[in-house]
Amino acid sequence: MDQQSEVSGYMEPGGKNATLVYILYLANIIVPFTAIVGVIFAYLNRGKGSAWVDSHYTYQIRTFWIGLLFGIVSGLLTLVLIGFLMLIAVLVWMIVRCIKGLQLAGRNEPVPNPETWMV
Repeated sequence: MDQQSEVSGYMEPGGKNATLVYILYLANIIVPFTAIVGVIFAYLNRGKGSAWVDSHYTYQIRTFWIGLLFGIVSGLLTLVLIGFLMLIAVLVWMIVRCIKGLQLAGRNEPVPNPETWMV
């Protein structure tokens, strides 16, 4: 397999791309804005792959928007100090969702309930 076909596998709808999106979300902890690239991949590829991959894209899109919403609320609440605890909770929530998604994607399994707010 040449390098170009290997790279294109990560850009096309499928398990490799879903895994890449989870990795970009996790990398966002250290390198800001990688989650934006991840959610763009998820939006571009949703509806183009198999059903199990689409469940991951839906899960990833919801993870991004829910995480962003609670991240903003937590950021605003840092003024009254409870926001710091909420930021930690949002970070843990995001990490757990990504790890769960990575495990399911690695086994080529769908996310059981991709529209849930829970882990």
